[in-house]
Amino acid sequence: MRAIGTGHIAMRVHERGVGETQSCGTGAAAAALATWWWAGQPQDQLDWRVDVPGGTVGVHIARDRVTLSGPAVIVARGEVSLPAPRG
Repeated sequence: MRAIGTGHIAMRVHERGVGETQSCGTGAAAAALATWWWAGQPQDQLDWRVDVPGGTVGVHIARDRVTLSGPAVIVARGEVSLPAPRG
């Protein structure tokens, strides 16, 4: 993660067992919240822009929650057949 400007950070995502991924909503929200916290919780800086390799997401920090906004696309589809349960 690195600071770009006021309310704006960029980050890359590495997921254990997978490697680098295009985005992570939980990680983007956590990164924005941590940066805001380290900055002293400025009340005029509750909306964040987070750039990830897959695009840009928005993070809004409220008193009792953090919300994420931005585009979402399906990048893969699949099917799996599971055996019938025993017993």
